[in-house]
Amino acid sequence: MQDNSLDQVNIQDQVQLSFFDFKPQQLFAFDSSIEQYIPVLIFAIIALCLSIFILVIPFIINKMRPDKEINSQYECGFEGEGRVRSGFDVQFYLVAILFIIFDLEVAFLFPWAISLKEIGEFGFWSMMVFLSVLTIGFIYEWKRGALDWK
Repeated sequence: MQDNSLDQVNIQDQVQLSFFDFKPQQLFAFDSSIEQYIPVLIFAIIALCLSIFILVIPFIINKMRPDKEINSQYECGFEGEGRVRSGFDVQFYLVAILFIIFDLEVAFLFPWAISLKEIGEFGFWSMMVFLSVLTIGFIYEWKRGALDWK
């Protein structure tokens, strides 16, 4: 049988902390993982200061104070007749929204295609449900005439 008396040491002998053992350097001691983010913090501070500077400096150096004529749509002096601003066709918005929807579909399709072997059958059928919902939506928009340019 081994003598465990050497292994058993009084805990109070090991930990002798007191108020006088405190070092001010310990207050600012960073963990090594936090030290890695100091350059990111410096970059964020510089970016914030530069952004504020870029937004504020035009107001400081601007000497011209625009009047009513400068801010009007027709600076040349002629007043607009009738409806000055023309309406924007809703068809453009619809095409833009459809483009965004199907562009996002492609953005989801690329990672799925790359990792198809790892995600297995569940991932395959999940994407098939996603694609079928988008296909049904596309057919619905096509039948309603949203893709017909008038």
